Amino acid sequence: MAYYTSGDPGGYYRPRFGGFSVFPPVIKGLILSNVIVWLLFDFLLRPFTFSGLPIFEILAGYLALWPIGTHFFPWQLLTYMFMHAGFLHIFFNMLALWMFGMELENVWGSKKFLIYYLMCGVGGGLSNLLVGFIVGQGAPTVGASGAVFGVLLAFGMLFPDRLIYIYFFLPIRAKYMVILWIGLELIYGVTGTTDGVAHFAHLGGAFVGFIFMAVDLNLIPIRGWFEGLSGRQQDVPTYMDTRRVRRTDTPVRDAEFFDIQTGRPTHRDRSGSREVTQEQIDAILDKISTGGYQSLTDEEKSILNEASKRIH
Repeated sequence: MAYYTSGDPGGYYRPRFGGFSVFPPVIKGLILSNVIVWLLFDFLLRPFTFSGLPIFEILAGYLALWPIGTHFFPWQLLTYMFMHAGFLHIFFNMLALWMFGMELENVWGSKKFLIYYLMCGVGGGLSNLLVGFIVGQGAPTVGASGAVFGVLLAFGMLFPDRLIYIYFFLPIRAKYMVILWIGLELIYGVTGTTDGVAHFAHLGGAFVGFIFMAVDLNLIPIRGWFEGLSGRQQDVPTYMDTRRVRRTDTPVRDAEFFDIQTGRPTHRDRSGSREVTQEQIDAILDKISTGGYQSLTDEEKSILNEASKRIH
């Protein structure tokens, strides 16, 4: 599966400026930690035993997500995300995490992405525990799939018209891919198809991701409710659409570069800094929408960086 990075009419967003990284720090750390744990359990610890029991099985009893009962411990809601059942399991999870999470972390910033990822993983684990309690499931759950489904959901909501190439050949828009995938997971979960796959962990991760995104994009106006209760009204922009940012007739100042539309220097204000107009910012955002953040020149990135500082 691959996604196409140009021609994206999926909406405007305000990046966390400072450069586009193919392997941003959280994505890199998650992939490395998952691979290390997989190698540890599947290879390095296999020959060793303790009191006649394989060490990897003893550790799995404490780190995998067991149904509620004598083997369940609260920390398993986090640790189960870093354990996998085999090479293909970890390979496809990490591939999807990198492909779809890379741009999310570059847009959101590492801290927000990590919080989102862990929330989706924990949400998937809780969903699996609830369903397991209802149906009497007795087997443990491992894998980052719940968190990865949350990442897929966020990508589909932020870039709904981005083309995804399934098996590098069949094109489908991100929003339809997410709908199709979640629909299949729901069918499999209800019918019990492909036994051994924690479908409700996947759905739980996607559900938590949807709630997070709905609040973050102000589709669920929780900010407004709290402001109404406190008697305050604030104009709080989201990263998704810079056209929601409060506009004034005062130009944004601080960036000392040429007008990207006319190629001429902008006028100076009394402080000696050059003016950057809203039209310039909109032109740069249009360029991001069509070519991605990495298509910007250094001057355009600097203009957005300074404009972002003034907005915040």
